[in-house]
Amino acid sequence: MSCAVLGLEGAIIQVEIDIAPGLPSFAIVGLPDAAVQESRERVRAAIRNSGLAFPMKRLTVNLAPADLRKEGPAYDLPIAVGILLASEQIQADAEDSLFVGELSLDGSVRHSDGVLPMISVGREKGYRRVFVPASDAPEAALIRDLEIIPVASLAELVGHLRGEVIIAPFAADPERLAPLDPVYPMDFAHVRGQEHVKRALEVAAAGSHNVLMSGPPGAGKTLLARALPSILPRMTIEEALEVTKIYSVNGLLPPETPLILQRPFRSPHHTISHAGLVGGGRWPRPGEISLAHRGVLFLDELPEFGQQGLEVLRQPLEDRIITISRAQGSLTFPANFMLVGAMNPCPCGFWGDPVKECTCSPPLVSRYQKRISGPLLDRIDIHVEVPRVEYEKLAGDGYSEPSEAIRARVERAREVQRRRFTGTRFSANADMGPAEVRTYCELDDPGRSLLRAAMQQMQMSARAFHRVLKLARTIADLVGEEGITTAHLAEAIQYRPRRVQ
Repeated sequence: MSCAVLGLEGAIIQVEIDIAPGLPSFAIVGLPDAAVQESRERVRAAIRNSGLAFPMKRLTVNLAPADLRKEGPAYDLPIAVGILLASEQIQADAEDSLFVGELSLDGSVRHSDGVLPMISVGREKGYRRVFVPASDAPEAALIRDLEIIPVASLAELVGHLRGEVIIAPFAADPERLAPLDPVYPMDFAHVRGQEHVKRALEVAAAGSHNVLMSGPPGAGKTLLARALPSILPRMTIEEALEVTKIYSVNGLLPPETPLILQRPFRSPHHTISHAGLVGGGRWPRPGEISLAHRGVLFLDELPEFGQQGLEVLRQPLEDRIITISRAQGSLTFPANFMLVGAMNPCPCGFWGDPVKECTCSPPLVSRYQKRISGPLLDRIDIHVEVPRVEYEKLAGDGYSEPSEAIRARVERAREVQRRRFTGTRFSANADMGPAEVRTYCELDDPGRSLLRAAMQQMQMSARAFHRVLKLARTIADLVGEEGITTAHLAEAIQYRPRRVQ
């Protein structure tokens, strides 16, 4: 028995071997791709170079179910073990075991992508033992209640199955999985000035809200965005497993890091393709928005991204998932990320700057800003201006408030939200729907009057109405208030966008 990966989920695969008299041949059936077809040569060489005999007969391998496409080299090890069992070179009971791994020509077992979802489905289906490459054993051990056997080579596995040299099960080191204090490359203490922008990012981090920063070149937009992960709350074990599964399937999991404990920060270039951003391909794979799951997707120079790529972000920003449909079927990937965008106010970058004169005409400024559509802007909760930093602030000796102090406030606010949404699928205020907004974002009479006036003057949509309330709820959570006051609501309203007419 082995396992396939469909999207981010595993599926059990039965490897059947038939050895029949006739001219020597080796056929693999069951909808294999090119990598699986090439396993014939790898398996043949690995068996011979491990001191075993490859049967010179008519050999047929079936990967069932036959209507499920098989990808990748992870079937090498189960095919080799099946051939050795069918040719009676080894005798073992493998009914309750899964085999996963790619073989080298010398018989050593190499890393395979997607081990975590494979092992996860194995536990769900009742398997008790899993044979995986030795390099993937720490990742496989994240799934509890399974016996993980790390296999370094085919010869070693044969000795284990024969009972000659027993391979000890892998024991996970609990210290490696403990939530450590991560080391962040950027800290808010080193960002001079921009206190109102830091406040906006603190509110965004506390409620997982989307942010758009606009300002002249060199004002610190990129620096502030890269410092944002340092104030985000630590991931829970459940969130860490979700992120690790995505990176495991994409082959991006570092060998020395079986479990990703830091929130992802993805910053794709504006030349990225549509499929690279949201996921896709003939056989869909997760894109940047899924790799940023539970973390930050930073789009620098936002207007420079392709129109199609930006517009396709609308649905994931609402639903927190992305569904990719192809002729063969549909796959759904998680996409619960914070969108952080940065842009200049005009092509030259200095529209509205008090020091350097803008060289762009008003129609050009308007046309540039309208590259980002109104529906997409409506889905961004916080719009904040990032002005030029004055010399006195840049040359000062003091430090700003460190990220650690801001993160403590953010984690307290997130804990309030965690208790509020216990038993639901929500984890932060930004995830709330209209029903939850009505329940948790009640306003008093002065608050209703203020919001009514703001809706009329700013021509806010129903979506913007709900987003203002969710933002006000987060601001109240940051200061530990049960109700939303007019001060919280006023701060939320001033984060709405202002565009060139």
